[in-house]
Amino acid sequence: MIKEKEDRKFSRNFSRREALSTAGKVAAGVIIAGVVAGVGGYYAGSMAGAPATVTETKTVAAGAATVTVPTTVTQTKTVEVVKGLKVVMGMVLGGYIEGSTWDGRQIKAVERLKQLYPWFDYVYDEGVVLKGKDPISSAKDLITVSGANIVFGSWEPAAIPAFHSVSQEYPDVYFLGIVGSDISSQRNFLRVFIRQYQAMYLEGLVAGAITQTNKIGIAVGPACVQNWRRMAAFYLGIKDANPNATLYVKYVGEWYDPPKEREVSQSLVDLGVDVLTHYTDSVEPLKVAEERGIWFVGKDSDIVGLYGWGTTDTVAISFDTRWEVLFYHVLKEYLAGTKYPDRLIFLGMNHHIPLPGDNPWVPGETILPAVDLQNNNKIGLDAISPKARRLISDDVLSLIDRRRTQMLIGAYDPFSEHAIVSSGEGIPIPELGLDVPPKGTVVKPAGVMPTDDWLLGKLNFQLDGIVLVK
Repeated sequence: MIKEKEDRKFSRNFSRREALSTAGKVAAGVIIAGVVAGVGGYYAGSMAGAPATVTETKTVAAGAATVTVPTTVTQTKTVEVVKGLKVVMGMVLGGYIEGSTWDGRQIKAVERLKQLYPWFDYVYDEGVVLKGKDPISSAKDLITVSGANIVFGSWEPAAIPAFHSVSQEYPDVYFLGIVGSDISSQRNFLRVFIRQYQAMYLEGLVAGAITQTNKIGIAVGPACVQNWRRMAAFYLGIKDANPNATLYVKYVGEWYDPPKEREVSQSLVDLGVDVLTHYTDSVEPLKVAEERGIWFVGKDSDIVGLYGWGTTDTVAISFDTRWEVLFYHVLKEYLAGTKYPDRLIFLGMNHHIPLPGDNPWVPGETILPAVDLQNNNKIGLDAISPKARRLISDDVLSLIDRRRTQMLIGAYDPFSEHAIVSSGEGIPIPELGLDVPPKGTVVKPAGVMPTDDWLLGKLNFQLDGIVLVK
């Protein structure tokens, strides 16, 4: 049964997808693709339309040097919303909303868009994958019963393979699916994700700076591309802040297994880890950090400010994934009548939506990047716990601020700057003919941005220097 947002009933605490996440496109040079639109458009029935781009030369600060690089600049036009038009997003949610920083945060995103755009609405069907419901049936109900003209699958199994067939039955509907390792698409079936790893690199800078034992740990769910990409960005940040720090990882094996998550977290702390994060979906790792008096690093959403989980006495830093920026991008294409939109949409910190200054989410801010440091409803350097910030040198604070600023304008990406070297630990992907690169293999040299395909589905190993606890 499709639940409307006004009368939804939460089922139980659960997290997000089994899908692998994605990583993606940073063009050579600098991409500045922030969307510029007047605040009045949110209340006057207009919005930024499909942008054209021009190439110019721009001088930016890149670390210690100043360089001149080619820059792609967005030029936007206004798309007038036809009076009486209603755009409805139907959400095929793989998991449940309550207690979730994944499906739950995506619902917060569409709730925000509804406040900004009176002509926008949404409906959803939750727990589709977990309940074993057919995603095709869910999508069709959202379209035929609730009038959805955009359908979103929040987990990869909620969209693949179902949306390949149903998108052909409804050629005028946009279908969106979270990218895992499979980036297949159709003309009106788009694969989408947000470049979370950029914020995780910044979290790594914080973690490296605040550890006193030089031991940082991750309780990891399954061994998969998504998690190797996450730990890679986090590790690169740690080493940039503190070359003497060591990252320890231990696998839980599942996204959601509270007893095992607790056991793995405890074992990492027993090794001397004093900064802990997790790539799993229960709150047990946070509870362990609170009980053991160590620092915790959040993921996916602002767990303190948006969910009230923990305090900044334990949560040193977190980040927030602003799915509303991604959905805005798709709405813009839909309203422009684009028949052949980009099939892979992967937005980073340099993509944003405009906000009124009196907005209730980040008061005083007039833009909302697709992903950013956020903790206890504060952003940027202010998102660092006051207690943790006292442990960070001015040099590292300056580095965090500089790297964040560079990523906000598209002038930096950790996977471009650093070499990617294999530890020899990983899993072969035989269907792609991929073995695990031997230890010490430089798979990607410094100064080269990996391709989307590689980041999405071929990073099948841990970085050299990360210690696997078995």
